[in-house]
Amino acid sequence: MVLFLPMSYTDERTITSVLNDCRIIAVVGLSSNPARPSFGVASYMQAQGYRVVPVNPNETTVLGEPARPSLAAVPGAIDLVNIFRKSEEVLPIVDEAIVRGVKAIWMQEGVVNEAAAHRAEQAGLLVVMDRCWLKEHAARSHRG
Repeated sequence: MVLFLPMSYTDERTITSVLNDCRIIAVVGLSSNPARPSFGVASYMQAQGYRVVPVNPNETTVLGEPARPSLAAVPGAIDLVNIFRKSEEVLPIVDEAIVRGVKAIWMQEGVVNEAAAHRAEQAGLLVVMDRCWLKEHAARSHRG
């Protein structure tokens, strides 16, 4: 099945804005297992100078940072919530992100939840869906 996402969720300007303006990133579903995509992406984020906040109730420390069980448990500001969870699990995460007052939501490749994206957008958040943060950042970095 071919999925057609609204342009606003894959818009070049939105993606660039999120990559440039969101420096503190809560990664929901971040695993300490180096074989997991979340670990690779978050490790890359750290190497690029972003602050990564692991959010996973099953972890204690990931990439040298204390893991938090939920977004509500993260101290301080969060700019971006990057989601590595099943699509059907996204809506409560988005609701929590809205309450936290984050700037943006990023659903990784394969994570698609139109209702959650719409809710975030209606709350004034930037939304990127079904895109890999690492691939998007690397592509722009190589362009100069």
